[in-house]
Amino acid sequence: MKGVTDTYSLHSGKEMENEFEVLFKEHNQSVYLLAFKVTKSHQQACDIMQDVFVKLWESRLQWEEIRNFEAWLHRVTRNRLIDFLRKVAADHRLQEKLWNTLQLNQESSETALDLKESAAILQGIVNELPPQRKLVYQLSRDKGLNYNEIAEELSISRHTVKNQLSNALRFLQKKLTLE
Repeated sequence: MKGVTDTYSLHSGKEMENEFEVLFKEHNQSVYLLAFKVTKSHQQACDIMQDVFVKLWESRLQWEEIRNFEAWLHRVTRNRLIDFLRKVAADHRLQEKLWNTLQLNQESSETALDLKESAAILQGIVNELPPQRKLVYQLSRDKGLNYNEIAEELSISRHTVKNQLSNALRFLQKKLTLE
């Protein structure tokens, strides 16, 4: 169909439709194969082929300026494939980012659960301490009081606070290494 693909003159709407049909029949297979070669997907290749021929139809008023329709169609196909690959790359980056976010959330949840479990274990061991030693430990660790403040609050010597806290920590360390 050399006359159709070499030069075009503006014709009536029906003649343009006929010329478009000829171009489609002549080139749709090569456009599809090029798109399929890159996308590896029948549906994606068909979508790209459709986009290419829609672009051809939308450009029908410039057909006289197109010297080589095969080259023009392949250039438009290549541009659509570049758009497709960019979209796939962006989708891949988005999927990777979502996956990483899910992983971080899962790790955070697991860490929070581990911390909660560890706190429960520690509290259970603290509850095994003798009453005064437990109280000294709690005032030191939970309320953040120093030796002097604990000694003043419990009316005991600073040295007793130091010994009680030291014994409590040794007991906790021993129990935690056995757990």
